[in-house]
Amino acid sequence: MLLDGDQWRRHFDGYGHSAFRLEAQPVYTMPREAENVARFLRGEPKPAEHNAAWHARVRGFVSSGRTIGRVRVVRRPLTDYQRYQFAWGIPGNIAAGEDIRILDATEQDFGIPLQDWWMFDESSVVRLNFRADGTQINRELADDRAEECRELRRTALAHAVPFADYVKAHG
Repeated sequence: MLLDGDQWRRHFDGYGHSAFRLEAQPVYTMPREAENVARFLRGEPKPAEHNAAWHARVRGFVSSGRTIGRVRVVRRPLTDYQRYQFAWGIPGNIAAGEDIRILDATEQDFGIPLQDWWMFDESSVVRLNFRADGTQINRELADDRAEECRELRRTALAHAVPFADYVKAHG
């Protein structure tokens, strides 16, 4: 079953206690981010309200007692998009309450496939399908993959480090 628009938003916002994302694409091509990525690449300052809507949602999840986090898989050298995330995206997401860790798969992939997904409450999985250029194709409900994703999450978390530690070690 595919989830789009309001259906996706209701599914996401309706989780009870935990949301976790495995984020593995080297680049995400999203029209709403294109101008900010271009600004970053030109060396312009980050807009004051960058990602404000997401930060408000994260603060709401956390204030209601829910957790939200992700493991971001990277390979060095970082892509321009990953550098943008590291400079403009991830620090604000963490400040809002999201737990973000980095899994460096430059030398070893740890058996983590390059497939993005969200897992909600340990049981509901939504696969995020992308084209090679980072354009999202769709979101697909895949609850039958919950056990596999719980194991992949355990592996990813075992080998990932907190964002600040990764930046300190790799600049």
